[in-house]
Amino acid sequence: MEQFKGQPRLPKFATPKRYDIRLKPDLAACKFAGTVAIDLDVVGETKYIVLNAADLSIRDGIVSFTSKASSEVFEPCKVDLVEEDEILVLEFPKTLPSGLGVLAIGFDGTLNDRMKGFYRSTYEHNGEKKNMAVTQFEPVDARRCFPCWDEPACKAKFKITLDVPSDLVALSNMPIVDEKVEGHIKTVYYQESPIMSTYLVAVVVGLFDYVEDHTSDGVKVRVYCQVGKQNQGKFALHVAVKTLELYREYFAVPYSLPKLDMIAIPDFAAGAMENYGLVTYRETALLYDDKHSAAANKQRVATVVAHELAHQWFGNLVTMEWWTHLWLNEGFATWVSYLATDALFPEWKIWTQFLEECTEGLRLDGLAESHPIEVEINHAGEIDEIFDAISYRKGASVIQMLQSYLGAECFQKSLASYIKRHACSNAKTEDLWAALEEGSGEPVNKIMNSWTKQKGYPVVSVKIKDDKLEFEQSQFLSSGAHGDGQWIVPVTFCCGLYDARQSFLLETKSTSRGLKETRAWIKVNVNQTGFYRVKYDEDLQAKLGYAIENKMLSATDRFGILDDSFALCMARQQSFTSLLTLMAAYREELDYTVLSNLISISYKIARIAADATPELMDYIKQFFINLFQYSAEKLGWEAKEGESHLDAMLRGQILSALAEFGDEPTLKEASRRFHAYLDDRSTPLLPPDIRRAAYVAVMQTVNASNRSGFESLLRVYRETDLSQEKTRILGSLASCRDPNIILEVLNFILSPEVRSQDAVFGLAVCREGRETAWTWLKEHWEHIWKTYGSGFLVTRFVSAIVSPFASFEKAKEVEDFFATRSKPSIARTLKQSLERVNINAQWVQSIRKEDNLTEVVKELACRKY
Repeated sequence: MEQFKGQPRLPKFATPKRYDIRLKPDLAACKFAGTVAIDLDVVGETKYIVLNAADLSIRDGIVSFTSKASSEVFEPCKVDLVEEDEILVLEFPKTLPSGLGVLAIGFDGTLNDRMKGFYRSTYEHNGEKKNMAVTQFEPVDARRCFPCWDEPACKAKFKITLDVPSDLVALSNMPIVDEKVEGHIKTVYYQESPIMSTYLVAVVVGLFDYVEDHTSDGVKVRVYCQVGKQNQGKFALHVAVKTLELYREYFAVPYSLPKLDMIAIPDFAAGAMENYGLVTYRETALLYDDKHSAAANKQRVATVVAHELAHQWFGNLVTMEWWTHLWLNEGFATWVSYLATDALFPEWKIWTQFLEECTEGLRLDGLAESHPIEVEINHAGEIDEIFDAISYRKGASVIQMLQSYLGAECFQKSLASYIKRHACSNAKTEDLWAALEEGSGEPVNKIMNSWTKQKGYPVVSVKIKDDKLEFEQSQFLSSGAHGDGQWIVPVTFCCGLYDARQSFLLETKSTSRGLKETRAWIKVNVNQTGFYRVKYDEDLQAKLGYAIENKMLSATDRFGILDDSFALCMARQQSFTSLLTLMAAYREELDYTVLSNLISISYKIARIAADATPELMDYIKQFFINLFQYSAEKLGWEAKEGESHLDAMLRGQILSALAEFGDEPTLKEASRRFHAYLDDRSTPLLPPDIRRAAYVAVMQTVNASNRSGFESLLRVYRETDLSQEKTRILGSLASCRDPNIILEVLNFILSPEVRSQDAVFGLAVCREGRETAWTWLKEHWEHIWKTYGSGFLVTRFVSAIVSPFASFEKAKEVEDFFATRSKPSIARTLKQSLERVNINAQWVQSIRKEDNLTEVVKELACRKY
């Protein structure tokens, strides 16, 4: 027995070939009963069979192994469920015959409320509260539904049968082949699946409506949702049909199942899950309501659907061999979802918006507590934490960098051959590099190992010396510390013109390139396709500021210069005043992605400045109000006839920013429109795109003695059944400045009125509320851990509440509190959050030491744009 404990992987005595699973969920009692017959190939000499099982009780006397060759039946002499390792160890009295056999197990389980394994979700139908049964198995929770080899490499076929109430809809990965009704119960038989991993098996049972369409090659596509909401599924259906057709061309392999169902689940921990043929979603990521959803919601539905459908090839057809290669699934699906969305909605300029993915990857990877893209996984408890910005966003960004280096056509052809070669099996990162190397003739493996096997990324410093452009790389760390990483960096640059672009691989610490023209602006990492930061000397930085003001640079380059400058300032490699001066050059900015980042950076600067120089806060806020005035006036409060999707998204962000910085006219107008909305929910004065801005503005004026805005928002929350409206409100409540109200908001998000998946939206408290939030977290930690402790949502509580602090004392206090409370599933997040607090504290100290800060800030605040 002991030899099987504490191991990261199951022993290889036996491999599963086929599962025959029968489940009977009881939705009223929240239990289920099941049997599984697993066709096994016994490949090693063994008296043991070891597989995964968790939270299940194994039925006495219903466990046996039958040899197919001799028909001899073996019953185990010992059945042991090892809780901490989530394994089921069956010991037999004698050695099992090698070759094929069938392992039969009977078991019972609970439909839990933890949004993992086989769980229950609640919904209302005709005013009555009901349960539905849903599965969520990725990464390692199929074992909570049936005993299995719960590892991605153990692919098998699945034959599923369900016994369910006859009035309910029952869905699984494959189409239904037969249905038998006896009284109140129907037995539903599904077609056998192709070979796949356990984490992709899915079952959903409940009351649903659907909308349906077909792809041009006959795949039936449906979007299922709660009864009465089917119109909200039409947009996702359109995206899904078009995307399946697009991927069929791009991967040069047709979608491999006869149908594709997508379903909106009211309680769902992640955004969505790519189960083969039955993709599950949060309602906010699948449903789109013409009247009440914002443009940002529409875009989210499109990118999430495109992401999940990419997995049908990249993940489901070809599966990573082990969780170390998770990034192959997630990074690739993230990147290709932009490709599909851009093809369907070119006017959204989605590749410019891709920079937001890149920035999130750079932010996390600038920490010493980051991890490599390919990260060693030694225990199932560690897997949840790597579903993060490294696996998804850095993963997508290095794929974008590689595609940009190799060229789109060569990249696509090599990918198609990779998919063909590994279809229905498993692959490692090296297999993808091999296919791309073969297709391009470039040393892909050598180039990419420096990006996937070590954490971090470089900052490339650039200066002019003796008519030469000098480049030097060193590891970038947000703490300003020196790292020792080195990369093979695909560098691109242009001087004064985009036509004359140059590129080379920087394989050493430093190099130089000759220059014909030294007076013009020079931009390195053209259009931000490389995953690295650039640090310019003062002269080059000043020329870029001039080029931004005079609209000489592309939106992607304007974004990159600002983002790098902010990161360098945080790392204390550039002064705070030089960052503010650069930001002033963006006063006439109108591009959605650039302005969105400018707003996000201004929030972070306001936060850090409030700690460093509270006496300058009024001037800093005035500077930001002035900075956003130009675009706010251009956009106005009213949508223009035929305006772009991006303008619609931007309006809400700009008005939210002006409200947060206390712009009086904005607060006044928001209040007027909000009150009109309270009187009439269909008023044209508060369309969905500006609702969040109005809610944020209302909460700015709320305090313990003036609560009416808060009460009104809670009323709107309680009256709406649209998930997007609920999350919009939750995200606005915490922006109130009064700590007493903040405490009420935090208590509200843990109440039964808020679905546990949505509580995290209410954690983004303003600076005035962060101490309240920290005290609240400590007081409620046991409850939070009990509710969220076995999934990745718990990490959001830690990072959202801890990261905004900016003192060494607070870091110590947090560390002391968690010293006895840390668990493997939050260990990495906790270290990262503490590192951020220390970085903030160092940044505050360095800002306080800047000489001419007061004069610069006052001068910028008084400038009229």
